[in-house]
Amino acid sequence: KVTSEDVQFIESYLDDTEVRLFYKLATYEQKHCVRVALDVRNIKDNNKLIKAALLHDIGKIFNRLNPIEKSLVVIGDKITKGKLERLNKIKKINAYYNHGEIGYNLLKKTGKYDEDLLCLIKNHHSKDKSVNDDLNILRVCDNNN
Repeated sequence: KVTSEDVQFIESYLDDTEVRLFYKLATYEQKHCVRVALDVRNIKDNNKLIKAALLHDIGKIFNRLNPIEKSLVVIGDKITKGKLERLNKIKKINAYYNHGEIGYNLLKKTGKYDEDLLCLIKNHHSKDKSVNDDLNILRVCDNNN
C-alpha cells in the first residue's frame, strides 16, 4: 500500500496533473514507482530523474495487468526468451513490453516535458547498452524493485 510518507514524497516531485495521472496506476505499480524513485534519490538527488522514476511506468495505465497476469507474462517472457513479445497484438502483452513507448507518447502530447525526461521513460527497458548515466541509474533501480 501507498503510505502517507509515500504520498508526501510523490507530491513533492509531481504537480497536481501528474499526481492524478500517477494514481491511475494500479496500487502495486504506484508502490513500485515510489521504491524506484527512492532508490534513485539515494544514488542521485536530481528532481528530473526522480520525476522520471515516479512516471516511468505511466504507460501501464491503459491496459493494467493484475499481479497474477504480470507474473504469468514475466514467466512466459523468461521461458520463451522474449519471444512472447510477438503476441503484442494482445493489449496486455503490448502494455508489458511497450509501456515505455506508450508513456513517452502520453507525456509528449502534453508538451510540458523536455526530451531528456521523455527519453528516460521511453528507454528504461531498452536493450541499448550505450546509455547515459541517468538512464543507467533508472534501469538499475527499476530492476532492483
